[in-house]
Amino acid sequence: MWDDVGYAGVGIESWYVLVPALALWGAVLVARAVRGRPGWTGRHWVLRAAVGAYAAGVVHFTLFPIDVQRGPHANQAAWYEQVNWFPLLTADVPSFVLNVVMLVPFGVLLPLVSSAAASAGRVAVLSLAVSASIEAAQLLIYVVARSGRSVDINDLLANTLGAVLGYLLIKSLPALRRTALPGSAASRAWPC
Repeated sequence: MWDDVGYAGVGIESWYVLVPALALWGAVLVARAVRGRPGWTGRHWVLRAAVGAYAAGVVHFTLFPIDVQRGPHANQAAWYEQVNWFPLLTADVPSFVLNVVMLVPFGVLLPLVSSAAASAGRVAVLSLAVSASIEAAQLLIYVVARSGRSVDINDLLANTLGAVLGYLLIKSLPALRRTALPGSAASRAWPC
């Protein structure tokens, strides 16, 4: 009977993880705002809420759904066959563009909340680390759940490019920097 189904697994949707995580983040935001903590009210509160929503969106689109598969219907390819090691030669243009677009907000938000994002080079390194973490999580999900995710070096390149473009955008729009958290890279004067 089950042989006709063609699928032997369980799907884990993002809302199982992200709704509780966002509820917890919302509770932290409200608690800190009620106490009047500096950097947690007004436009800083909105910025922190936006960072949480953006992070949840990235996790939703990059890691979910997780299809846990076992048995003869599971993906049988070896984990190392799920990795694309060749940059640009095998790039899928629509996917590359979407990966650039996905991390533009990261490049915009990072200097608003972190002192570490003081230059395009630092943003590139930080975004490369975030992108590598996403790819490592995708590989781990594949190894554990036999999900159909793949790991692609082109994603690392596109994500890093997107974040640097976001950084250049925030640097060119002084009005957005008014929302920066105290002590962040964007709260200090940047040379043009």
